[in-house]
Amino acid sequence: MSLNDSLLMQLAINKAWEYQILTYPNPAVGALVTNRYGQIIALEAHQKAGTSHAEVLALLKAYEHLTSQKVAIDPLDSHGVHDFLLTHAKETLKGCSIYVTLEPCAHSGKTPSCAVLISLLGLKKIAIGTIDPIANHSGGVEMLKAKGVEVVVGVEYKLAQALLKPFEIWQKRAFVLFKLAQTHNGKIAEGYLSSKESLAHTHHLRSYATKMVIGGNTVRVDRPKLDCRLIDGAKAPDIVIYSREDAFDRDIPLFSIPNRNVEIGNDLSFLDRPSFVLVEGGGGLLNALQGKIDWLLTYQTPTIGDNRVDYKANITLQTLHAQYSGVDCKVWSRLVGL
Repeated sequence: MSLNDSLLMQLAINKAWEYQILTYPNPAVGALVTNRYGQIIALEAHQKAGTSHAEVLALLKAYEHLTSQKVAIDPLDSHGVHDFLLTHAKETLKGCSIYVTLEPCAHSGKTPSCAVLISLLGLKKIAIGTIDPIANHSGGVEMLKAKGVEVVVGVEYKLAQALLKPFEIWQKRAFVLFKLAQTHNGKIAEGYLSSKESLAHTHHLRSYATKMVIGGNTVRVDRPKLDCRLIDGAKAPDIVIYSREDAFDRDIPLFSIPNRNVEIGNDLSFLDRPSFVLVEGGGGLLNALQGKIDWLLTYQTPTIGDNRVDYKANITLQTLHAQYSGVDCKVWSRLVGL
Protein backbone atom coordinates (compact mmCIF):
# COMPACT_ATOMS: atom_id res chain seq x y z
CA MET A 1 0.00 0.00 0.00
CA SER A 2 1.47 3.34 -1.05
CA LEU A 3 1.17 6.54 0.96
CA ASN A 4 -0.85 8.02 -1.88
CA ASP A 5 -3.29 5.09 -1.82
CA SER A 6 -3.66 5.53 1.93
CA LEU A 7 -4.42 9.25 1.73
CA LEU A 8 -6.91 8.82 -1.08
CA MET A 9 -8.72 6.02 0.74
CA GLN A 10 -8.95 8.15 3.87
CA LEU A 11 -10.76 10.80 1.84
CA ALA A 12 -13.23 8.19 0.61
CA ILE A 13 -13.75 6.91 4.17
CA ASN A 14 -14.31 10.42 5.52
CA LYS A 15 -16.91 11.05 2.81
CA ALA A 16 -18.77 7.85 3.69
CA TRP A 17 -19.02 8.88 7.35
CA GLU A 18 -21.27 11.77 6.27
CA TYR A 19 -23.94 9.16 5.53
CA GLN A 20 -23.22 6.67 8.32
CA ILE A 21 -26.48 4.89 9.31
CA LEU A 22 -28.47 6.97 6.78
CA THR A 23 -27.95 4.22 4.20
CA TYR A 24 -29.67 1.61 6.40
CA PRO A 25 -30.01 -1.30 5.73
CA ASN A 26 -27.10 -0.80 3.30
CA PRO A 27 -23.56 -0.06 4.49
CA ALA A 28 -22.00 3.40 4.36
CA VAL A 29 -19.55 3.45 1.43
CA GLY A 30 -17.33 6.12 -0.08
CA ALA A 31 -15.61 6.27 -3.48
CA LEU A 32 -12.97 8.51 -5.04
CA VAL A 33 -11.87 8.66 -8.69
CA THR A 34 -8.55 9.92 -10.04
CA ASN A 35 -7.73 10.65 -13.67
CA ARG A 36 -4.89 8.93 -15.55
CA TYR A 37 -2.45 11.44 -14.02
CA GLY A 38 -3.48 10.63 -10.45
CA GLN A 39 -5.46 13.83 -9.87
CA ILE A 40 -8.69 13.65 -7.85
CA ILE A 41 -11.71 14.30 -10.09
CA ALA A 42 -14.60 12.90 -8.02
CA LEU A 43 -15.46 12.09 -4.40
CA GLU A 44 -18.88 10.66 -3.53
CA ALA A 45 -20.68 8.40 -1.06
CA HIS A 46 -23.69 6.11 -1.10
CA GLN A 47 -26.61 8.17 0.19
CA LYS A 48 -29.70 5.98 0.50
CA ALA A 49 -30.60 2.32 0.14
CA GLY A 50 -32.02 1.46 -3.25
CA THR A 51 -30.21 4.31 -5.01
CA SER A 52 -26.87 4.55 -6.83
CA HIS A 53 -23.90 3.15 -4.98
CA ALA A 54 -20.85 5.27 -4.16
CA GLU A 55 -18.87 3.96 -7.13
CA VAL A 56 -21.64 4.87 -9.57
CA LEU A 57 -22.01 8.39 -8.20
CA ALA A 58 -18.25 8.93 -8.29
CA LEU A 59 -17.88 7.61 -11.85
CA LEU A 60 -20.72 9.83 -13.07
CA LYS A 61 -19.14 12.86 -11.38
CA ALA A 62 -15.77 11.94 -12.93
CA TYR A 63 -17.35 11.76 -16.38
CA GLU A 64 -18.93 15.18 -15.89
CA HIS A 65 -15.57 16.60 -14.78
CA LEU A 66 -13.67 15.16 -17.71
CA THR A 67 -16.24 16.24 -20.29
CA SER A 68 -17.04 19.60 -18.64
CA GLN A 69 -20.74 18.92 -18.97
CA LYS A 70 -23.62 18.26 -16.59
CA VAL A 71 -25.49 15.07 -17.44
CA ALA A 72 -29.28 15.44 -17.54
CA ILE A 73 -29.99 12.34 -15.47
CA ASP A 74 -30.95 11.69 -11.87
CA PRO A 75 -27.66 10.58 -10.26
CA LEU A 76 -29.55 8.45 -7.73
CA ASP A 77 -31.22 6.41 -10.50
CA SER A 78 -28.75 3.53 -10.45
CA HIS A 79 -30.07 1.74 -13.53
CA GLY A 80 -30.17 4.96 -15.54
CA VAL A 81 -26.63 5.94 -14.57
CA HIS A 82 -25.25 2.46 -15.27
CA ASP A 83 -26.80 2.50 -18.76
CA PHE A 84 -25.54 6.02 -19.43
CA LEU A 85 -21.97 5.28 -18.37
CA LEU A 86 -21.77 2.05 -20.34
CA THR A 87 -23.06 3.87 -23.43
CA HIS A 88 -21.07 7.11 -23.21
CA ALA A 89 -18.16 6.86 -20.77
CA LYS A 90 -15.95 3.95 -21.84
CA GLU A 91 -13.40 6.07 -23.67
CA THR A 92 -13.67 9.02 -21.26
CA LEU A 93 -12.97 7.00 -18.11
CA LYS A 94 -10.39 4.66 -19.62
CA GLY A 95 -7.17 4.77 -17.58
CA CYS A 96 -8.79 6.29 -14.48
CA SER A 97 -8.49 4.72 -11.01
CA ILE A 98 -11.11 4.35 -8.30
CA TYR A 99 -10.78 4.03 -4.51
CA VAL A 100 -13.71 2.34 -2.75
CA THR A 101 -14.10 1.68 0.97
CA LEU A 102 -15.94 -1.62 0.33
CA GLU A 103 -15.55 -4.27 -2.36
CA PRO A 104 -17.85 -3.42 -5.31
CA CYS A 105 -20.90 -5.66 -5.44
CA ALA A 106 -20.75 -8.52 -7.92
CA HIS A 107 -24.47 -9.30 -7.79
CA SER A 108 -27.43 -7.45 -9.30
CA GLY A 109 -30.42 -6.68 -7.08
CA LYS A 110 -32.23 -3.40 -6.63
CA THR A 111 -29.17 -1.90 -8.26
CA PRO A 112 -26.93 -3.33 -11.02
CA SER A 113 -23.49 -4.77 -10.26
CA CYS A 114 -20.82 -2.15 -9.63
CA ALA A 115 -18.05 -4.68 -10.28
CA VAL A 116 -19.46 -5.37 -13.74
CA LEU A 117 -19.72 -1.64 -14.45
CA ILE A 118 -16.12 -0.93 -13.40
CA SER A 119 -14.78 -3.92 -15.35
CA LEU A 120 -16.46 -2.69 -18.55
CA LEU A 121 -15.38 0.96 -18.30
CA GLY A 122 -11.68 0.33 -18.79
CA LEU A 123 -10.47 1.63 -15.45
CA LYS A 124 -6.80 0.99 -14.79
CA LYS A 125 -6.87 0.35 -11.05
CA ILE A 126 -9.18 -0.12 -8.09
CA ALA A 127 -8.13 0.14 -4.44
CA ILE A 128 -10.49 -1.43 -1.91
CA GLY A 129 -10.67 -0.87 1.83
CA THR A 130 -12.28 -4.15 2.85
CA ILE A 131 -14.00 -7.18 1.33
CA ASP A 132 -17.81 -7.42 1.47
CA PRO A 133 -18.71 -9.62 4.49
CA ILE A 134 -21.92 -10.86 2.84
CA ALA A 135 -20.99 -14.01 0.95
CA ASN A 136 -23.50 -13.65 -1.88
CA HIS A 137 -22.48 -10.01 -2.40
CA SER A 138 -18.73 -10.60 -2.68
CA GLY A 139 -16.82 -11.80 -5.71
CA GLY A 140 -16.18 -8.36 -7.16
CA VAL A 141 -12.42 -8.64 -6.71
CA GLU A 142 -12.18 -11.84 -8.77
CA MET A 143 -14.44 -10.38 -11.44
CA LEU A 144 -12.29 -7.26 -11.76
CA LYS A 145 -9.01 -9.19 -11.83
CA ALA A 146 -10.40 -11.42 -14.57
CA LYS A 147 -10.98 -8.29 -16.68
CA GLY A 148 -7.38 -7.15 -16.25
CA VAL A 149 -8.03 -4.39 -13.71
CA GLU A 150 -5.24 -3.86 -11.14
CA VAL A 151 -6.79 -4.59 -7.75
CA VAL A 152 -5.33 -3.57 -4.37
CA VAL A 153 -7.20 -4.87 -1.31
CA GLY A 154 -6.88 -3.80 2.33
CA VAL A 155 -6.02 -0.12 1.88
CA GLU A 156 -6.69 1.50 5.29
CA TYR A 157 -8.33 -1.76 6.30
CA LYS A 158 -8.93 -0.87 9.97
CA LEU A 159 -10.61 2.43 9.13
CA ALA A 160 -12.74 0.76 6.46
CA GLN A 161 -13.74 -1.96 8.93
CA ALA A 162 -14.77 0.61 11.56
CA LEU A 163 -16.95 2.32 8.97
CA LEU A 164 -18.58 -1.02 8.09
CA LYS A 165 -19.21 -2.24 11.66
CA PRO A 166 -22.88 -1.14 12.02
CA PHE A 167 -23.74 -2.97 8.80
CA GLU A 168 -22.07 -6.15 10.05
CA ILE A 169 -23.89 -5.96 13.40
CA TRP A 170 -27.38 -5.40 12.02
CA GLN A 171 -27.05 -8.51 9.89
CA LYS A 172 -27.24 -10.53 13.12
CA ARG A 173 -28.97 -8.38 15.75
CA ALA A 174 -29.89 -4.79 16.52
CA PHE A 175 -27.19 -2.18 16.12
CA VAL A 176 -27.78 0.15 19.08
CA LEU A 177 -26.72 3.80 18.84
CA PHE A 178 -27.02 6.09 21.85
CA LYS A 179 -27.33 9.74 20.82
CA LEU A 180 -26.48 12.52 23.22
CA ALA A 181 -25.92 16.27 23.09
CA GLN A 182 -23.81 18.27 25.51
CA THR A 183 -21.76 21.42 25.95
CA HIS A 184 -17.99 21.48 25.60
CA ASN A 185 -17.67 20.86 29.35
CA GLY A 186 -20.14 17.98 29.31
CA LYS A 187 -23.29 19.68 30.56
CA ILE A 188 -26.84 19.01 29.42
CA ALA A 189 -28.89 22.14 28.82
CA GLU A 190 -32.66 22.49 28.99
CA GLY A 191 -34.40 22.77 25.63
CA TYR A 192 -32.51 22.58 22.34
CA LEU A 193 -28.75 22.55 22.64
CA SER A 194 -27.59 21.37 19.21
CA SER A 195 -27.23 23.36 15.98
CA LYS A 196 -29.88 23.21 13.25
CA GLU A 197 -27.63 20.87 11.28
CA SER A 198 -27.30 18.50 14.25
CA LEU A 199 -31.06 18.54 14.83
CA ALA A 200 -31.68 17.73 11.17
CA HIS A 201 -29.16 14.89 11.36
CA THR A 202 -30.91 13.51 14.45
CA HIS A 203 -34.23 13.59 12.61
CA HIS A 204 -32.63 11.72 9.70
CA LEU A 205 -31.42 9.03 12.10
CA ARG A 206 -34.86 8.76 13.68
CA SER A 207 -36.44 8.25 10.28
CA TYR A 208 -34.30 5.13 9.72
CA ALA A 209 -34.66 3.66 13.20
CA THR A 210 -36.60 0.41 13.48
CA LYS A 211 -37.35 1.47 17.04
CA MET A 212 -36.34 4.37 19.24
CA VAL A 213 -35.72 3.81 22.95
CA ILE A 214 -36.22 6.57 25.52
CA GLY A 215 -36.32 6.68 29.31
CA GLY A 216 -39.40 7.17 31.45
CA ASN A 217 -37.93 10.29 33.06
CA THR A 218 -37.47 11.89 29.63
CA VAL A 219 -41.17 11.37 28.92
CA ARG A 220 -42.31 12.75 32.27
CA VAL A 221 -39.99 15.79 32.41
CA ASP A 222 -39.41 16.80 28.78
CA ARG A 223 -42.80 15.69 27.41
CA PRO A 224 -41.19 15.26 23.98
CA LYS A 225 -42.65 14.67 20.52
CA LEU A 226 -39.64 12.88 19.00
CA ASP A 227 -40.76 13.16 15.41
CA CYS A 228 -38.89 13.79 12.14
CA ARG A 229 -40.49 17.12 11.23
CA LEU A 230 -37.24 18.55 9.82
CA ILE A 231 -37.15 15.86 7.12
CA ASP A 232 -39.87 16.10 4.47
CA GLY A 233 -41.93 12.94 4.18
CA ALA A 234 -40.07 11.07 6.93
CA LYS A 235 -41.99 8.73 9.23
CA ALA A 236 -41.58 9.21 12.96
CA PRO A 237 -40.06 6.14 14.62
CA ASP A 238 -41.92 3.68 16.82
CA ILE A 239 -41.07 4.26 20.49
CA VAL A 240 -40.08 1.99 23.36
CA ILE A 241 -40.30 3.74 26.74
CA TYR A 242 -37.88 1.84 28.95
CA SER A 243 -39.70 1.84 32.26
CA ARG A 244 -40.97 -0.60 34.86
CA GLU A 245 -44.12 1.47 35.41
CA ASP A 246 -46.77 2.70 33.00
CA ALA A 247 -47.69 6.06 34.51
CA PHE A 248 -47.48 8.53 31.64
CA ASP A 249 -49.69 11.36 30.45
CA ARG A 250 -51.17 10.14 27.17
CA ASP A 251 -51.98 13.74 26.16
CA ILE A 252 -48.35 14.72 25.52
CA PRO A 253 -47.18 15.05 21.88
CA LEU A 254 -45.27 11.75 21.98
CA PHE A 255 -48.52 9.76 21.89
CA SER A 256 -50.24 11.84 19.21
CA ILE A 257 -48.11 10.91 16.17
CA PRO A 258 -50.18 9.06 13.52
CA ASN A 259 -49.06 5.52 12.60
CA ARG A 260 -46.66 5.36 15.54
CA ASN A 261 -46.55 2.44 17.97
CA VAL A 262 -45.51 3.28 21.55
CA GLU A 263 -44.50 0.40 23.83
CA ILE A 264 -43.81 0.68 27.56
CA GLY A 265 -41.74 -1.83 29.52
CA ASN A 266 -38.27 -3.17 30.22
CA ASP A 267 -38.27 -6.16 27.86
CA LEU A 268 -35.36 -5.67 25.46
CA SER A 269 -35.67 -8.97 23.60
CA PHE A 270 -36.38 -7.02 20.39
CA LEU A 271 -32.66 -6.18 20.34
CA ASP A 272 -31.98 -9.78 19.33
CA ARG A 273 -33.51 -9.13 15.90
CA PRO A 274 -31.54 -7.53 13.02
CA SER A 275 -32.42 -3.83 13.07
CA PHE A 276 -31.23 -0.32 13.81
CA VAL A 277 -32.22 1.00 17.25
CA LEU A 278 -31.67 4.61 18.26
CA VAL A 279 -31.54 5.56 21.94
CA GLU A 280 -32.05 9.09 23.26
CA GLY A 281 -31.95 9.84 26.95
CA GLY A 282 -30.00 10.95 29.98
CA GLY A 283 -27.42 9.41 32.26
CA GLY A 284 -29.89 7.01 33.85
CA LEU A 285 -30.73 5.36 30.55
CA LEU A 286 -27.09 5.41 29.43
CA ASN A 287 -26.08 3.49 32.54
CA ALA A 288 -29.05 1.12 32.36
CA LEU A 289 -28.30 0.09 28.77
CA GLN A 290 -24.49 0.01 28.89
CA GLY A 291 -24.31 -3.67 28.05
CA LYS A 292 -26.60 -3.20 25.04
CA ILE A 293 -25.16 -0.05 23.43
CA ASP A 294 -22.74 -0.46 20.51
CA TRP A 295 -21.84 3.15 19.72
CA LEU A 296 -22.32 6.65 21.07
CA LEU A 297 -22.97 9.65 18.85
CA THR A 298 -22.17 12.89 20.64
CA TYR A 299 -23.14 16.33 19.38
CA GLN A 300 -20.78 18.63 21.27
CA THR A 301 -21.58 22.33 21.13
CA PRO A 302 -18.89 25.06 21.24
CA THR A 303 -20.25 26.41 24.53
CA ILE A 304 -19.41 26.18 28.22
CA GLY A 305 -22.49 25.47 30.32
CA ASP A 306 -23.20 26.14 34.01
CA ASN A 307 -26.01 23.60 34.28
CA ARG A 308 -25.30 21.03 37.00
CA VAL A 309 -26.86 18.21 34.98
CA ASP A 310 -24.55 15.91 33.01
CA TYR A 311 -24.22 12.27 31.97
CA LYS A 312 -23.15 10.66 35.22
CA ALA A 313 -21.57 7.52 33.86
CA ASN A 314 -18.21 5.78 34.05
CA ILE A 315 -17.57 4.60 30.49
CA THR A 316 -14.39 4.24 28.44
CA LEU A 317 -14.77 5.10 24.75
CA GLN A 318 -12.76 4.71 21.58
CA THR A 319 -13.25 7.61 19.18
CA LEU A 320 -14.01 6.33 15.69
CA HIS A 321 -14.63 9.50 13.73
CA ALA A 322 -15.25 13.20 14.26
CA GLN A 323 -16.74 15.75 11.89
CA TYR A 324 -18.49 19.11 11.97
CA SER A 325 -22.27 19.42 12.10
CA GLY A 326 -22.81 23.14 11.68
CA VAL A 327 -20.90 24.65 14.60
CA ASP A 328 -21.12 21.43 16.59
CA CYS A 329 -18.55 18.66 16.66
CA LYS A 330 -20.18 15.31 15.88
CA VAL A 331 -18.22 12.44 17.44
CA TRP A 332 -18.82 8.73 16.81
CA SER A 333 -17.46 6.48 19.54
CA ARG A 334 -17.38 2.80 20.44
CA LEU A 335 -17.82 1.56 23.98
CA VAL A 336 -14.53 -0.16 24.78
CA GLY A 337 -14.98 -3.84 25.53
CA LEU A 338 -17.95 -4.28 23.18
